[in-house]
Amino acid sequence: MRTDRLVAVLLLLQRREQVTAAEVARELEVSERTARRDLDALAMAGVPVYSMPGRGGGWRLVGGARTDLSGLTASEARALFLVAGQASAATPAVKAALRKLVQALPAPFRGQAEAAASSLVMDPQRWGSSRIEHRPPPLLDELQDAVIRGVQVRLGYVDREGTETERTVHPLGIVAKGPTWYLVTNTDAGRRTFRIDRVSFVEPTDDPVHRPEGFDLAESWREIADEVERRRTPLEVQAVCTPEGIGKLRMTLRDRLEIGGSTTDGRIEVVIRGYNEYALAGELAGLVEWLEVTGPPGVRDHLILIADALIERYGGDSP
Repeated sequence: MRTDRLVAVLLLLQRREQVTAAEVARELEVSERTARRDLDALAMAGVPVYSMPGRGGGWRLVGGARTDLSGLTASEARALFLVAGQASAATPAVKAALRKLVQALPAPFRGQAEAAASSLVMDPQRWGSSRIEHRPPPLLDELQDAVIRGVQVRLGYVDREGTETERTVHPLGIVAKGPTWYLVTNTDAGRRTFRIDRVSFVEPTDDPVHRPEGFDLAESWREIADEVERRRTPLEVQAVCTPEGIGKLRMTLRDRLEIGGSTTDGRIEVVIRGYNEYALAGELAGLVEWLEVTGPPGVRDHLILIADALIERYGGDSP
C-alpha cells in the first residue's frame, strides 16, 4: 500500500507542481504526519523532491522534473510489466517497448517492476500433450496495421475446402482464440470473421473503414463465440447426477455442462451439450455410475445399444 501511495504522491507533484503535506493528506485520505513521512521517503529514495518552508511553501520537484507513469499505481505498473516477462504471449516488439517503459519509472519503483517481469513462468501445455510452438500467422502485422489505421483491405482467403477467394473487407479488430488468430470485419454481407492463418495476401487501400455504430470488439467476439459454440454443440441432453459425480462431469465435459437445481431425491439436474446423439452417448456411457439421462429419447436408445454391445463383448468373460 505504501508503494502505491508514494506513486500517487509523485503524480500529485507532477500535476500541481507544488503541494503541502495537508493537501497530500486530503488527497490520499491519510494523516498529515503520514503525508510528511511519504514526502520525506521520496526524497530519501532519490526522487528529486525538496521542501520550501514558510508561508506559501510546500514540496516541489527539482526543476519541474517529470516521470510519465500515465497515472499508473505501483500495483498497476507491476501488472503491466508482467506482460514484458518471459511468460508473456506478447510480441517481441511489445515486450521491448514495455522494458523501455521500466526505465521511465522512478528508481524506488523500478526494482519491483523489473522483478515482476521475471517473476512468472507460464507453461501452456497440458500434461501429456505434445510440445508444439504456436507462432503468429505471417500476415498478422499487416492486418493489425490496417485495423489501427482504419483502412479497408483487399485480401485473399482460402476456406477449409481449399478454395481461394478475394474480397475487400473493413477490418474492425483482431482476436486470439487459443493459438488461432481471427480477423473480425464488416462486409457488404454483414459482420464476417476470418482465420488469419488462411489469409493468403493483404493489400491495404486508402478507403476508410466503416465501423458499425456502437461497435465493441469484445462484445462482438462474445456473440461470435457463442454462435460458434451453438453450431458446434447443437444438441442438449437433460440428465440428473449424484452429487459425488458432479466433479467427474466437470472434468469430462468442461464448459459443455450446465448445472441446475436439486431434485427431491438429492440428485442434481444438469444440461449437457454435444454434437450429435451418437457421439454424446459414447461420452456419457462411462459416466452412468453417477448419471441418468432423462432426454432426449434418442440418446437413451444409443446408451442401451452401447450397453448391449459391451455385454455381448465382455459378458462371457464374467466368472
